[in-house]
Amino acid sequence: MAASPRDAIPAADRLRLTEIFASLQGEADTVGWPTVFVRLTGCPLRCHYCDTTYSFYGGEWHAIDAVVASVRALGPQRVCVTGGEPLAQPNVHRLMRRLCDEGFTVSLETSGSLNASDVDPRVVRVLDVKTPGSGEVDRNLLENFRNLRPSDLVKFVITSRADYEWSGRFCADFRLPEQVQVLYSPAHGEIEPRQLAEWILEDRLNVRFQMQLHKFLWGEEKGR
Repeated sequence: MAASPRDAIPAADRLRLTEIFASLQGEADTVGWPTVFVRLTGCPLRCHYCDTTYSFYGGEWHAIDAVVASVRALGPQRVCVTGGEPLAQPNVHRLMRRLCDEGFTVSLETSGSLNASDVDPRVVRVLDVKTPGSGEVDRNLLENFRNLRPSDLVKFVITSRADYEWSGRFCADFRLPEQVQVLYSPAHGEIEPRQLAEWILEDRLNVRFQMQLHKFLWGEEKGR
């Protein structure tokens, strides 16, 4: 997909992208399905375990029509809009509506720190709660978790026992397992996955353990 100079695209029709590629979904409830990933550039948060820091800066400007055409050309019918923080670019809403209108199954990966209420209801929202171990716990926009949709997924990246216990209290305060799928993920390189799995089983939590399939397949390789 050829990039264009920023001023060559009308402001209402452009997005800054880091990459767009087809791979297997590595997380959430569509894990394993061929998926097109549209990764937008930029993020206001700095979670210390972030594995996509390369998307914070740079990127290239693309017209929304060109992004949709590229998604169509890659083949899979599932599309994941991610970042960075995709909601930091207001035009992402236009992109997601277009993709839904064209029949794609669309999900959004967002930090939960920005208002997600205007996201098209056809989009599956994957909301990432920032735990204390992320370094960004104060950035959680709690209103997002008071207004959940049945199709939403809420994800916690767990770095320690303290994070695990904090996440349990957050789930209880917002009655998350009663409303949506709750995902617990071990922070890569910070906690043993088996340890987190054992805590979940010992406490009989109604949450879904998940690991990042793509890291088992392609390691830290970008664009996979």
